[in-house]
Amino acid sequence: MQISVISGSPRKDSNSLRVARAIQRTLTEKGHNCSRPVDFHEADIPLVGRGSLEANRLTSFQENLVSAIRSSRLVIWVVPEYNWITSGEVINAIHQLGNKDLGDVFHDRVFAMVGVSTGRGGRRPAIELQTLTNKMISFLDKRGIVSPRLMESHETEKNLGPEGESLGNAIYEKTLNSFLDYSLEITEIWFAGR
Repeated sequence: MQISVISGSPRKDSNSLRVARAIQRTLTEKGHNCSRPVDFHEADIPLVGRGSLEANRLTSFQENLVSAIRSSRLVIWVVPEYNWITSGEVINAIHQLGNKDLGDVFHDRVFAMVGVSTGRGGRRPAIELQTLTNKMISFLDKRGIVSPRLMESHETEKNLGPEGESLGNAIYEKTLNSFLDYSLEITEIWFAGR
């Protein structure tokens, strides 16, 4: 299965990128086609009201993001928690992708969400992104689905190294694998019925 992983943190070498790399590695080991995570540290999406994404004038980052989503059956967003919400860059990107030329990114695919925290958090940004993605699917009248299960990556630096390598926490590894297995199963069920 073709899968895209998007690291939604604008910070360089972020914890979100660690998690995205761990997900990419695990999915590849499970035999899936999962390319290098899209990294929002490189994002250059204009703010809503100050510019728009134009399908025929995308920058390198924008093209990479859109192509990654369009080529995938399963899209996994890995989003940071900053003061109980996610990054403005991610929220802005979802809004900007929801135009008539690019709205197809919300069609015929499954979205799964991971919230990332340095402490004990991550749920709220994942729920926010579930809600916003569902809204875009509904508003644009697309046929996509948001997986109901999310993952919270707690104390990420204690569980994953910079390249997403496990630091040996068996509970963290089990949680990650369980989330990915569920996301894969939901995707298979969704496409079997289409």
